Amino acid sequence: MLPTRMTTGERTAYPPSWAASRAATLAKEDCRAGKTCRDAVRVLIVEDDFIAAIDMEAVLTEAGFQVAGIADRADEAVRLAKSESPTLAIMDIRLIGKADGVDAALEIFRETGIRCIFATAHHDARMRSRAEPAAPLGWLPKPYGAHALVAMVERAVAGL
Repeated sequence: MLPTRMTTGERTAYPPSWAASRAATLAKEDCRAGKTCRDAVRVLIVEDDFIAAIDMEAVLTEAGFQVAGIADRADEAVRLAKSESPTLAIMDIRLIGKADGVDAALEIFRETGIRCIFATAHHDARMRSRAEPAAPLGWLPKPYGAHALVAMVERAVAGL
């Protein structure tokens, strides 16, 4: 499956890179070695910054994970969670539109049981308390590096 950028009403597929196909091969070798099967993990990216979302997609794909889709609005995130059945979502708090990432995470969790990692600069006690009913898998404070993102997803998957 190709990593994709999904927008309302259209779907644009990005061709797989050599690094992504190599990472998928290594992930399959990890599966045979008894490690987490990254290529079986499907991640929904919910991020309003297009460049950040594409960077996240590239990092996750190169690490051997599948990207189930990218959303920049809460309603689009809920729709993709229902239609694509990701393993987990990586959720920004600030999104396009009136509803934010906490609203999206709560609805996704309530309707599908899918949990998320909040990757955001907005992680104060009030925000964490508001998000608690969505049973977050973790908080990844922005800015973060590629290694921290992959490590957080690995920890989250291990905790499912």
